[in-house]
Amino acid sequence: MEIKNKEWVLEEVKRHKVKFIYLWFTDILGFLKSFTITAQELEAALEDGVGFDGSSIEGFVRIEESDMIAMPDPSTFRLFPEDSSKSEMVARMFCDILRPDGSPYEGDPRYVLKRNLKRASDLGYTFYVGPELEYFYFESPETPPRGLDRGGYFDLVPRDVANDLRRQTVSALQGMGIEVECSHHEVAPSQHEIDLKYADALTMADNTMTYRLLVKKIALKNNVYATFMPKPLFGENGSGMHTHQSLFKDGRNAFFDPEDKYHLSEVAKRYIAGLLKHVSEFTLVTNQWVNSYKRLVPGYEAPVYISWALRNRSDLIRVPLYKPGKENAIRVELRSPDPACNPYLAFAVMLSAGLEGIEKRYEFVEPVEENVYEMSEEERKRKGIGQLPENLWEAIKLAEKSEWLKKTLGENLFLKLIENKKMEWENYRSQVTSYELEKYLSVL
Repeated sequence: MEIKNKEWVLEEVKRHKVKFIYLWFTDILGFLKSFTITAQELEAALEDGVGFDGSSIEGFVRIEESDMIAMPDPSTFRLFPEDSSKSEMVARMFCDILRPDGSPYEGDPRYVLKRNLKRASDLGYTFYVGPELEYFYFESPETPPRGLDRGGYFDLVPRDVANDLRRQTVSALQGMGIEVECSHHEVAPSQHEIDLKYADALTMADNTMTYRLLVKKIALKNNVYATFMPKPLFGENGSGMHTHQSLFKDGRNAFFDPEDKYHLSEVAKRYIAGLLKHVSEFTLVTNQWVNSYKRLVPGYEAPVYISWALRNRSDLIRVPLYKPGKENAIRVELRSPDPACNPYLAFAVMLSAGLEGIEKRYEFVEPVEENVYEMSEEERKRKGIGQLPENLWEAIKLAEKSEWLKKTLGENLFLKLIENKKMEWENYRSQVTSYELEKYLSVL
């Protein structure tokens, strides 16, 4: 296996005649931050990192402690063909954020994921994820949004006019070494999905950030607009980020048990129990925007109730059916996250919840195979089926009370996230919307 260290990066830059390198990292909300260095500055950056003002980044340090260091991760070096030309090759690397003394900055989302992955590693596990990110193409970012087509699930031409946009995006992803399983039109008009092949969680978080950027860049290059907004259209399905998860140990899928009637190991069952127990607490992370909760309503495929099943797509957690000879494919699919989350934090809280279930031996509950949406409220209550937060404020209050979530994210980032989301809610609740004006102005 090729060792991707500092020397390898410098050799690649020389071999491909790279002139500029983008250094990327994210703020606590998952917005991509970037600055550019030249090839001449690269060796020093790999050795000492690059200093920047952390007080200008959402959720980072205060003005009186603003000096931070972005340390490039050599393993993430990739040529960036979208911004390259015949005369100027461009590459990108993700960075870890450090304090001036070289210690990890605890508010860095990438560090939060790394810290939780170490917890899994100490137990012998490698955490793999495969997210399915849905998004919309619109003619422009102006409102009201105008879609490109009236196509539906798996539709092709002529109604799926964005097929070429997806093809260009897949080619760009593959050009950066990011494997793609498939792409297709989704259920709502002008809604699309490109599925990335599963990878370890840190690689996948980096890939997810790259994916979102490439989808948007290629759309703009074609004079259209792509958005990962969870619910941009009233009366249509919103966009989700169904996340497939598995733990491997000693090269084998720790979720598989050939003797179990569900083909699920004890580890998998405790993992599911952990997700079910903590999902309401971490919904603020996986569904962090006011708009996220316009998607999490009954009737639009997004899960609302806290239950799991082997095949029923109305449930929060689905375990795809086992196929003989496909032991490594046994996995757990969490269906509530949306694609506008911070993937580093989202993968961290999912993993942490599952590990809590494993380590503390949470009680396993049997799957619900009936349609949860067709049950009465009394029936759901009798079966112990809870409900996800109905809006951002509910999610904030549940998260704020969670000592487990504070430990998972680290107190520094946890408090800043709560503060940021409370500000968003206050800004939202004070708005007078077009719905209110249309509904009430002429009659009250």
